[in-house]
Amino acid sequence: MSTVRSAGRENAARFRWAPGWGSDPASDRPLGMAHHGIAATSDGRIVTFEAAEPIVQIRDAEGRLRDSWSAPVATGHGLCIAREGDTESLWIADNGDSWVALPDQSYGSARPPTSRIDGSVVQLTLDGRELLRLATPDHPAYENASYCPTDVAVDETHLGGHGDIWVADGYGQSLVHHFDAAGRLLNTLTGEEGAGRFLGPHAVHIDRRGGAAEVYVADRENARIQVFSPGGSFLRVVGLGTLISPGGFARLGDELIVSELDGRLAILGGDDTVVAILGLGGLEGRNRPGWPNTLDATGATVRPVLTDGVFNTPHGIATDGEGNVYVSEWVIGGRLIKLERLPRGGLDAGDLD
Repeated sequence: MSTVRSAGRENAARFRWAPGWGSDPASDRPLGMAHHGIAATSDGRIVTFEAAEPIVQIRDAEGRLRDSWSAPVATGHGLCIAREGDTESLWIADNGDSWVALPDQSYGSARPPTSRIDGSVVQLTLDGRELLRLATPDHPAYENASYCPTDVAVDETHLGGHGDIWVADGYGQSLVHHFDAAGRLLNTLTGEEGAGRFLGPHAVHIDRRGGAAEVYVADRENARIQVFSPGGSFLRVVGLGTLISPGGFARLGDELIVSELDGRLAILGGDDTVVAILGLGGLEGRNRPGWPNTLDATGATVRPVLTDGVFNTPHGIATDGEGNVYVSEWVIGGRLIKLERLPRGGLDAGDLD
């Protein structure tokens, strides 16, 4: 095991970094620019995505690859597991584009800068059969502009919802769309209903820690979370002045873990105050040449040296039934991280708090 470096020790240690989790031995796969999510099934399987190709990966709790299959998307940017009856399915928010190695030895989109992108949201069985595909929302914003959804959440019926689907268009028009279970658009949020216009709403989450459903939107470039009712009424803003780049959500009991792209995770308590920061991240990391990667002596963009216990760029986040936390990082080649939940008390001084 490896310790996880953290900015403070106000709370008892909770997690230990599992070194090398999800790294496959001797692989000849190309080093694409990973930009994907991660999700967990109820039986403890971890679902994620290839860095270089549109391939879903299913791993066990030890990180071993157990299954993989091609997905009908450009990239698996946001992943969500949702249950209907006794069956779980995988929802993918496909932003419609992926980063590749460019002739100038940097990484970026191969599309012309002015080209329109039409991403999609797709529901699949856990063996890859397509069940539902949501059309581009019938909204004036998309008459001449791209639709690039970054996350999807489902208000599951077994938890008291109606199967409604929420989609964050974080890379397109900075909108959040509400669909019914059949995929019909019901409402669109701009953020102006609440704390102000969304800027890069990267993730959306249906939260029931307080009993009733609430919709959390990671308003990443505004460094805040906006919370709404399922009917679209603004409820409150969370993390203003404390969060720096919220981009993903995962429930952990009565707490909510928020991935922050700038090298850390934040834990929100039941009252939505930040009770712990995991990691040493900060916005100054963006000053690194080639961030989130690095540059070699020739000026080419290359994968940085990644250290156990130190986050680079947390992107997707998930938790399992045992309270373990899983993170996918945005970086050449990708990195999957497992933080193993530890019992309270009697822990090593170096464990993550």
